[in-house]
Amino acid sequence: MQAVINNNLTVSEKLDYLLSDVDSTTKNDVENSIVAMGEHVVDALVQKLRTLTGIKRGVVAMSLIRIGESSIAPLKALACEDMEHQWMADYLLSEI
Repeated sequence: MQAVINNNLTVSEKLDYLLSDVDSTTKNDVENSIVAMGEHVVDALVQKLRTLTGIKRGVVAMSLIRIGESSIAPLKALACEDMEHQWMADYLLSEI
């Protein structure tokens, strides 16, 4: 699934597009597409952790883990400022 995405969209809109129809058969392709976007999507991915649930949140989480070191500072910030999602940030940090 190599989707062609309009370059006039914001990073968040591009992520929304990729995640819109994710399911168990497409999650790996979606994750690969997100990771291919690179480290400049990390902040938007961390924000998505706050609102997404289920398989979409899982794809975002695995994308952050795979992007790696660039995810550390934004995840630490999430852990400090959002107690509701601290556990998730801490878990992802432990996996990086």
